[in-house]
Amino acid sequence: MTTEVKSTSRERLLDAAATLTYLEGVNIGVDALCKAAGVSKRSMYQLFESKDDLLAASLEERTAEFAAGLLPPAADGRFPHERILHVFEQLESQAGAPAFRGCRYLAVQIELKDQNHPASQVAYRIKAKLTAFFRAEAERGGASDPDQLARQLILVFDGASARAGIGADTLTGLLAPTVATLLDAAGVR
Repeated sequence: MTTEVKSTSRERLLDAAATLTYLEGVNIGVDALCKAAGVSKRSMYQLFESKDDLLAASLEERTAEFAAGLLPPAADGRFPHERILHVFEQLESQAGAPAFRGCRYLAVQIELKDQNHPASQVAYRIKAKLTAFFRAEAERGGASDPDQLARQLILVFDGASARAGIGADTLTGLLAPTVATLLDAAGVR
């Protein structure tokens, strides 16, 4: 006999917020969120102070999945050049999926435009961690200007993610050579 583990109202709300905001944007209504989660508005407001707090919690909950889907394992023995390229290979692979809508963290920042919004703050922190990864690897790889290279790499990441997310371009055969050119120009090993 198998017993099905029922998710809590909180888990269902977090999942609904993640799914609906990724597909439809952050302006999704509370009614739609509650309906998708099978939770009353009253329950939602007992669990979260506001829809903004629900969105922030939903983004926060997915940070480990985001990092695991992009970043190489720590101390995997590869050179920084390869470790940075790994991130862009993962992005290219993800962008090929029909359900790909771009980077959820970038989308939140663009849609909200308010840096003080709780979800914007989570998104900013996650994107800063990715930039810090690029910077650390660039420095470890001997880049002439690790800060500048990290900024260039996050620019390429966000631009590629956005263009693929709106269906304006495919990344296959474009992303890795672009990033390799940046890494080579900066002297990253």
